[in-house]
Amino acid sequence: MAETLVDVLWFIEGREDEQMDQDDAVKVMEGVAHVVSTLPIDQRQELIALLGTMAAAETNPARRAFLQEVPEGFGLIDDLS
Repeated sequence: MAETLVDVLWFIEGREDEQMDQDDAVKVMEGVAHVVSTLPIDQRQELIALLGTMAAAETNPARRAFLQEVPEGFGLIDDLS
């Protein structure tokens, strides 16, 4: 499920203005950020670890950087302490 979510986010992130309405893209990204930021702490930690594993295995440098930015960019690390 996490891989599919990342694939969708990566697809949206890579679209040009002409390919996707940017307001719709922002709505989707904000919706995902809201949902994942409301996960229980243990599930957020598990997702962060999984994203780290995915980033470490990623051969595309741009996608690897995206994977590394997801936890902070989508509110996963907020209030973990």
